[in-house]
Amino acid sequence: MPRNILDLYYFMREAMKEAEKGLIDGEVPIGAILIGHSHEILARDHNRCISLHDPSAHAEVLVIRQAARLLKNYRLNGTTMFATIEPCPMCIGAIINARLDKLVFGAFDQKFGAAGSIYNLPDDRRLPHRLKVIAGIMEEECRELIQDFFRERR
Repeated sequence: MPRNILDLYYFMREAMKEAEKGLIDGEVPIGAILIGHSHEILARDHNRCISLHDPSAHAEVLVIRQAARLLKNYRLNGTTMFATIEPCPMCIGAIINARLDKLVFGAFDQKFGAAGSIYNLPDDRRLPHRLKVIAGIMEEECRELIQDFFRERR
């Protein structure tokens, strides 16, 4: 988990770099990274739904898959995910099932968000895992990147 506020910004900038790669590839620019308990980056990726022809190829899911292969474990206890945009219900489901300790995200997603805006699955006491959520790190920069992308597409 991040040791201080500067770590939060450092790791969110790394997630932003991934989102920018997605933008270059013509994907919806959402990036994610997963860090281990020793603050090392275990996995990084961006949305690849278009290039992989896979509706589940969201940055968050791809990062979980990478880290699970690396650690040879489907449980990713002790890890923290940084995502530029609030995860959707599918991604929150994967995050909770993988048992991540913490989720840090930039901007809320008022259309698909499932970590505090439309839905708040991490706070659902019926689910078996508690996920700590920190929202709003580099919120403006994350929001601008995705808004600019959609503005250009119209």
